Amino acid sequence: MFYHFIISVSLAACDDSTLESFLQCLPTHVNSSNPIAKAIHKPSDPSFQSTLEAYVKNLRFLTPTTPKPLAIIAATHESHVQATVICAKSHGLQIRIRSGGHDFEGLSYTSKVPFIILDMFNFRKIVVQPYQEAAWVEAGATLGELYYQIASQSSIHAFPAGICPTVGTGGHFSGGGYGNLMRKFGLSVDNIDDARIVDANGRILDRRTMGEDLFWALRGGGGASFGVILSWRIKLVRIPEKVTVFRVGRTLEQGATDIVYRWQEVAPELDNDLFIRVMPTIANGTRKGEKTIQVLFIGMFLGKTDRLLPLINKSFPELGLQRKDCDEVSWIESTLFWAEFPKGTPIDVLLQRHNTTLFLSKAKSDYVKDVIPKSGLEAIWKSMLKVGRMFMQFNPYGGRMSELAETSSPFPHRAGTRFLILYSTNWEEKDGIDTEKQVNLLREMYDATAPYMTKEPREAFLNYRDLDIGSNPSNHTDFKTSKVYGLKYFKNNFFRLTEVKARVDPDNFFNHEQSIPPRYANHN
Repeated sequence: MFYHFIISVSLAACDDSTLESFLQCLPTHVNSSNPIAKAIHKPSDPSFQSTLEAYVKNLRFLTPTTPKPLAIIAATHESHVQATVICAKSHGLQIRIRSGGHDFEGLSYTSKVPFIILDMFNFRKIVVQPYQEAAWVEAGATLGELYYQIASQSSIHAFPAGICPTVGTGGHFSGGGYGNLMRKFGLSVDNIDDARIVDANGRILDRRTMGEDLFWALRGGGGASFGVILSWRIKLVRIPEKVTVFRVGRTLEQGATDIVYRWQEVAPELDNDLFIRVMPTIANGTRKGEKTIQVLFIGMFLGKTDRLLPLINKSFPELGLQRKDCDEVSWIESTLFWAEFPKGTPIDVLLQRHNTTLFLSKAKSDYVKDVIPKSGLEAIWKSMLKVGRMFMQFNPYGGRMSELAETSSPFPHRAGTRFLILYSTNWEEKDGIDTEKQVNLLREMYDATAPYMTKEPREAFLNYRDLDIGSNPSNHTDFKTSKVYGLKYFKNNFFRLTEVKARVDPDNFFNHEQSIPPRYANHN
């Protein structure tokens, strides 16, 4: 124990010395007109803890034993980002890059080696160019802020991305980015035509200067493996002034299993203007103390109810959708519906950056290519009831998602995919739930569903990061280990990503537990 204490003290002293040298390095790489001092938050500063916690979205990674950074650099100017990269690299410090803090495994703000958080939340400028049908959006801007700014400039434009308004665009887009417009327009990354980054040498590059290979890698390969995203240029998509949304619930007693089975068959083939998410949840049963499954069918149609009803009653009459279930709203109002704000909530709620309630959570993902039999669905419902405090989402593919090649971006889950599954268990600290036990219950459920999911590899979605599918230590990126999770996230695109990495970051400065490794000649 005494020996361990000596080692700990030595490491702490080393960290203090390295940190001081790092902090002294920073001002030497910024112009005096953009001082960096106020962007630095050290553990001894009163602002440190609040800055750290402000963008922690999963309380599972905010515990007394969670490793904390040596410092947080809340950059306010591009030169601050450059200085952080240059000085961290020269001092052997790892950086973790955080835009919105929604990484499912907390990798944007935790590490098990001495590290610095490069916080991008001040990079939130958005410039909408409706006549060019484009916008520049900085990496720290949230989806809610982006949607709000688009709607303030145009009633007929939108952008295909997620439904959670507090998610940061830096991580969301670089992981692929998807939402309820993907069947019509594809992923976020399918609608990005430029980006600005700081590379491992501290240079600011755009699409022209970085080259097409790196630009390809950034759009779905996880930006934190290749550089620091400063901003994206996105292509806006045209939508009607009114869209139709609906949310219909069916319990097992109301035939939910049969309806979900039929949904699997038709959802990828429905009109591209129609997106119907299936969301199995746990609800109270008819008897006191009994739980059952209620499945929500949540939809959006790019058009009015008069066109939707004949279309859906022809292709999916099992749902029993009626006019009273439908609301015609503007696209920006639909974002509030999907985020589950009460009807009539002012749209400026999209500008709120922080959730009122935070949870401890664990999530996993799957892709489905073959229809799950009814017996399989029934087994899934039983597993859900065993886990408790969880929900699932089945998100339909088809449409534009099937038209783009697997190699068009690092995101490979295209033609032949019926739907994406999210498994999520969430609980509050006051619930008194044992974290390890709850996480293991979800893992057991995931193992049990294997027969119905993709195989060799069992595919996964990068935006739903899951360290269970393979991970490296914080300070070492092993190619063989990386290949395990890399093939699940990217399939054969993984190998091209490793080649890009070897060219742009051969020293592997940008690394984390599931980063892309550099590929060298001796790897095959």
